[in-house]
Amino acid sequence: MSGRGAFAGGDPAPAERVLVTGATGHVGAQLVRALLEDGRRVRALVRQDRRALAGLPVETVPGDVRDPDSIRRALDGVEVVYHLAALISLTGGQGGLVHAVNVAGTRAVVEGCLERGVRRLIHFSSIHALSQFPRGETLDERRAAADARRAPAYDRSKAAGEREVAAGAARGLVATTLLPSAVLGPFDFKPSRMGRVLIDLACGRFPALVQGGFDWVDGRDVARAALAAERRGRPGERYLLSGSYLPLAGLAALVAEHSGVRAPRLVVPQWLARPAAPVAAAWARLTGGEPRFTPDSLLALRTGHPRIDHGKAAAELGFRARPLRETVCDALDWFAAEGRLDRGAAGASR
Repeated sequence: MSGRGAFAGGDPAPAERVLVTGATGHVGAQLVRALLEDGRRVRALVRQDRRALAGLPVETVPGDVRDPDSIRRALDGVEVVYHLAALISLTGGQGGLVHAVNVAGTRAVVEGCLERGVRRLIHFSSIHALSQFPRGETLDERRAAADARRAPAYDRSKAAGEREVAAGAARGLVATTLLPSAVLGPFDFKPSRMGRVLIDLACGRFPALVQGGFDWVDGRDVARAALAAERRGRPGERYLLSGSYLPLAGLAALVAEHSGVRAPRLVVPQWLARPAAPVAAAWARLTGGEPRFTPDSLLALRTGHPRIDHGKAAAELGFRARPLRETVCDALDWFAAEGRLDRGAAGASR
């Protein structure tokens, strides 16, 4: 889905201009392509990495959500904003950077929307904005926010970002919030942390797995739900976008099935992995690398909720989550086509 056909075929693009923040991230790349296919005029607020937008008929504006002036420039003539820009952190608050991007940045976007009279804001939050406890009850939009002091900095920042949007709504901003679970799929240019996990599994670089799991959803389904939220989402409401819960070992088995590369046999229990995670994170900081597991990522796997109800999004937005096997296969095929996998590592069997 290149998006180029959106302006071909004789039908003029709508005059309404759409701004996407975070357009070069994984979900942003999916969303931009969905918007273009829908015939929309897309403007992207971009910092540096523009690989996800290469060859697409997208207007780019240099800027940063931490810079209110650049947000105002990007909002000039814009009717609808999709706010995806966020710092996903599994290594704590990063010296206040997580709060600066996810909370203050969201506040700046909200203020800009109010100042410019934007017609609608679609805000991307996260399943992490909600408390994963109690685990014995189905998780839906009524779940309390992840505000506990022991909650990771990222989780608390996403909950606080939602409050910024709610404060804007109280002042007249028409806003709808989406909360996807862990996103997988193609067009993962950077790639994302989970994209790197899929690559490493398909290339046989994972010596062992860690006990635990999460709910995984396809980015293409999230993007389609976002377009539906613009048209049909109720102002002030939020919608969970979940897919399928699967242990990390089960995800590795899907990768092995498609790639032909055997999944790691060793699954390390959480009690054994947890003491080693801070050491691995410290070593990664010293060497300039990135640890595969951190205390926050282990917590996410340990507490990932197995029963997330996206019934509200299904009923009101028409949201449907495709089978996880299809998502994994498509992601690996895309990584292979992009030259991200060792020769013969993906697409060996289906």
